[in-house]
Amino acid sequence: MSQAAFYLFAAAAVLSTAMAVTRREMIHAVIYLVLSFFSLALIFYMMGAPFIAAIEVLIYAGAIMVLFLFIVMMLEMGMPVRPAGAFMKTWGAALLIAAIILAGMVILFALSPGSAEGMGGGFISPRTFGQALYKKYMLAVEAASLLLLFALVGSLYLGRRD
Repeated sequence: MSQAAFYLFAAAAVLSTAMAVTRREMIHAVIYLVLSFFSLALIFYMMGAPFIAAIEVLIYAGAIMVLFLFIVMMLEMGMPVRPAGAFMKTWGAALLIAAIILAGMVILFALSPGSAEGMGGGFISPRTFGQALYKKYMLAVEAASLLLLFALVGSLYLGRRD
């Protein structure tokens, strides 16, 4: 049954990522990307990496998406005017993907609520992860932080008023 939940989360991740790439409205793309990050976090949790799953939710679905929304609001892209009754056409796919993720979570937590069965040989402690991240891969972490800094400065430059 956990294999079915894995495929459910994987399908939700692929579908929501595809929807994020194909949306014209930036707000909709951000919401689909958040759904994709939640699906990936649940896949990490199932694979025995709860710390990575928590980081996925906190950093990517939280902080990075807030940064994206800040950039979208700063660029003042605006929402197109929609006719009345277009709610399901606009939000139907997002609600369907969210329902799939919720159903998979119910299946996952009903099978093993709080048990450590999934914490097999692939489980590492947060301390070990932090030491590997900031000792062995320190250059990659610094490069990623510089890229985020450049993106922030670029968005501020593009959004400034002359």
